[in-house]
Amino acid sequence: MDERVKDLSSWGGALRPSRLVLAGSYARLEPLDLACHETDLLRSAQEPGAHERFRYLPDAPPSNGVAFRNWIEMAAASDDPLFFAVVDTATGRAEGRQALMRIDPAHGVIEVGNVLWGPAIARTRVATEALYLFAAHIFDDLGYRRFEWKCNDDNAPSKRAAERFGFAREGTFRQHMVVKGQNRNTAWFAMTDSDWSSIKPLYQSWLSPDNFDTHGLQRSKLSIAPALSTDSDG
Repeated sequence: MDERVKDLSSWGGALRPSRLVLAGSYARLEPLDLACHETDLLRSAQEPGAHERFRYLPDAPPSNGVAFRNWIEMAAASDDPLFFAVVDTATGRAEGRQALMRIDPAHGVIEVGNVLWGPAIARTRVATEALYLFAAHIFDDLGYRRFEWKCNDDNAPSKRAAERFGFAREGTFRQHMVVKGQNRNTAWFAMTDSDWSSIKPLYQSWLSPDNFDTHGLQRSKLSIAPALSTDSDG
């Protein structure tokens, strides 16, 4: 159905996400907690290549444990963004973080952001399932209509990831933000609940244990054609 003519007269809004564990086969999302996640996330954040991984994030690589403790205490207390640690179920270690943010239950819109997947899980099925767990939760459990992914327009890896995960590019917001003293043009991506109905089975097929060999390498790629592709400035 054309989203512009869908009858929303009975729309009552979506549910606000809460601090609960989202468990999958390879990844487990746990509400960010200082006692549980500080040691693992500090180690992961300080792995080689940290400067590049933090390049487009609002925060910087932690220079010491005190600075990181201050950040994690602040992040763990926040309701929006609502932070989760990404735990690799194979090792039980927290190897990254991600957040639900710009939470708008009244209109059914929510965004994934503050994504930092450390070297141990980046570009693996753990990271892919971590994104899937968010999408399934916000569409299937909480009833959102729209799931957004935004990033610096200069961040080519993030834009490729958005499209791989099934988010359709909707445009570029010029001079949208000032981050770390620099202008940020923001690339805007989203998927809708109607997109999700066709995207979800593709995720489930890709995440099936049958799709991976004994070394955890994929047999087939995750291939999702975006529902639309537009590029008009906002």
